[in-house]
Amino acid sequence: MLSPDLPLQLGHLFTRTVDSRDVHFVRPGDTERPTWVVYEDTRYLGTVHAQYDTGRQWHVQSLREQHVRLDDAIRAMRRPASWQADHERVRRWACGILTDRRLVVLDVQTTALTDPWAVQVSLTDGHGNVLLNERLNPLADIAPAATALHGITQQQAAQAPTFAVLIPRLAKFLHGRRCLTYNAAFDRTVLQRELHRYFRSSAQAADWLRKCTFVDAMQPYAAWKGLWSTHHHSYRYQPLGSSYEAVTNCRLLLTTLKQVR
Repeated sequence: MLSPDLPLQLGHLFTRTVDSRDVHFVRPGDTERPTWVVYEDTRYLGTVHAQYDTGRQWHVQSLREQHVRLDDAIRAMRRPASWQADHERVRRWACGILTDRRLVVLDVQTTALTDPWAVQVSLTDGHGNVLLNERLNPLADIAPAATALHGITQQQAAQAPTFAVLIPRLAKFLHGRRCLTYNAAFDRTVLQRELHRYFRSSAQAADWLRKCTFVDAMQPYAAWKGLWSTHHHSYRYQPLGSSYEAVTNCRLLLTTLKQVR
């Protein structure tokens, strides 16, 4: 099957399904260049060009933007009318976050994606300086798929301290501070499970967490990029391109917000 992301393999007329909706591409009759006019149903979305001089990226003419994937170029063309206001709102939000002296950045690496326990917890300040970076013994098996990502093996973890040892230091850095994460729901769930195991009390775990203020950058960054999914009726999730090393991820998140600002 020909790849629809390679412009030389695309015809003068073709249809591509992007987020459950058909998009129609028509090459103007007066050119053989890799250029297509784009329609959704009968609505004109814009024009895309395949640009070889920019790493075979797709250029959206009306937006003056380049995207590696054709689907993302279409998502950019589908942006709602509110996007300019959303973009500016996120820019102001990022400025406020980065100027907060109480800011800390958190990343947690885990045993798995489901029922996770922590195997690495890292914190930096708002400048990327390391405040805490600990590998942990999760007192549980580490899924091979998780080890393949973050590189922490069962043997390495067995020599590390448990999460319980880390709790006083975490309280020092997190309580009363603004804690920036990417996918806060996941990181908060991991902390909650660990705290519940330590305190053996849901109420005490919840009380500990209430002293932290979690700030999630995932949705604001998706809004800033502005790739609209018609299937989900929302801005599409954007990966940060993480290395699955906790300190690196903290610094990558800060770098991303500086670009937003």
